[in-house]
Amino acid sequence: MVNKYLYLNTIGCQMNVYDSEQIALRLAALGYQQTASLEKADLVIVNTCTIRAKAEQKAFSFLGRLARLKKKKPGLIAAVGGCVAQQEGDKIFKRIPYLDLVFGTQAIDRLPHLIQTIEKKRCRIVDIQQTDKPDFQEAQDHIFPTGQVSRFVTIMRGCDNFCAYCVVPYVRGRETSRHPDVILNEINQLAEAGVKEVTLLGQNVNSYGKKEGLGSFTELLWQIAQIEPLLRLRFTTSHPKDFDGELINAFRTNEKLCKHIHLPVQSGSNRVLERMNRKYTKELYLDKVAKLRDTCPEIAITSDFIVGFPGESEADFEETLDLIRTIEFDGLFAFKYSDRPNAPAAKFDAKVSDRQMKKRLQILLDLQETCTKKKNQALVGSCLSILVEGFSKRQISGDLNQPYQAVQWTGRTSTNKIVNFYRHGDSDNCEEIAPGQLVDVKIEKAYSHSLWGKPVERKGATGGLKGEKIYAA
Repeated sequence: MVNKYLYLNTIGCQMNVYDSEQIALRLAALGYQQTASLEKADLVIVNTCTIRAKAEQKAFSFLGRLARLKKKKPGLIAAVGGCVAQQEGDKIFKRIPYLDLVFGTQAIDRLPHLIQTIEKKRCRIVDIQQTDKPDFQEAQDHIFPTGQVSRFVTIMRGCDNFCAYCVVPYVRGRETSRHPDVILNEINQLAEAGVKEVTLLGQNVNSYGKKEGLGSFTELLWQIAQIEPLLRLRFTTSHPKDFDGELINAFRTNEKLCKHIHLPVQSGSNRVLERMNRKYTKELYLDKVAKLRDTCPEIAITSDFIVGFPGESEADFEETLDLIRTIEFDGLFAFKYSDRPNAPAAKFDAKVSDRQMKKRLQILLDLQETCTKKKNQALVGSCLSILVEGFSKRQISGDLNQPYQAVQWTGRTSTNKIVNFYRHGDSDNCEEIAPGQLVDVKIEKAYSHSLWGKPVERKGATGGLKGEKIYAA
């Protein structure tokens, strides 16, 4: 088989990252190898996001740059997939006339056939077909690449919540869960390939399995925790209205479940939450956070906020700031509101000006940065277990007069804090650290978005997880 090259540009959320991995796996069967060189590519796919206007603009900006490449290389196949493709369909051809393929969020399993058809017939195709029961990528014999410590696994698609600002139910369809046997099979394969941590993905994982009678999300977490090579388990995202006591208790009882939850709140104003159709109040959210911290005091909580939702007053915004001060999140993602096609809020009146949104966003981010620094500073002097991901992006050499180099590693705590540390290449210890290993690091410095420390060994210690190197302060 003649090798061909695939350039894959992924924009958006973790679910898009997972979808792109599935795209690459399926096209490998047609002889396509991934390349980081756009000029080398025989097939270019942009996997798009339409949650915010900026992500959509980024996708079209990249597609616009393909005109030169397509002219230079007429045989190049140019395709756009994901949420923008699902949303716009064949209208994209009018904007980008040299495109060959537009495929939607449920067309990934059909993609090899679509590409083969274009290769043979040099035609243009649109496939944005959706169904209430999509083919959920159930193949049992995927070969996963090794060498990655952490991977995403989608457990469900779509959403039934219809928040006023969100297009997910329209571009990804209604909520559908994968069968637990298929999920467990995929994670077993990942673990056998050396993956030590998986993050389960869904628009609202709390609803997993309910429509299909597949068991609860917490039951699924317990099943996955039995996969022995796996060291850590994460998930995102939870909807506060469905976040129940069973799942809260799992943070205390399930040893592999990381002590971190991303629990989007979007606003601290009940008036705004009602207009958003979020189906919970600020008081309910605060109650669930209190129960989480009572059950698992060390848990880290992160969240999402939308600034400038239509009708958001200064008083509403102050309530949001007050919520942030009260909860003291470990971190958050905050964005300016933007109208999205099909989302009900696009028709709401009392729009907030872009200037006002920018101002509010900066105030919110400044407040959260103060809180994050405070939280990180409190960890200085503590000893935290780190899952080593690999070398830090910033490699720093040691003193040239020393007989060894200093190697900078990076990893994450159970609470999802990034920790960088040195391990000097001396003969006694240099081979003891590797990606996928758990080490304890004593934190010496705290920064806005990361921690710095030094690994320390517990003399004469025994036990720990299988294959784990034991360290302590």
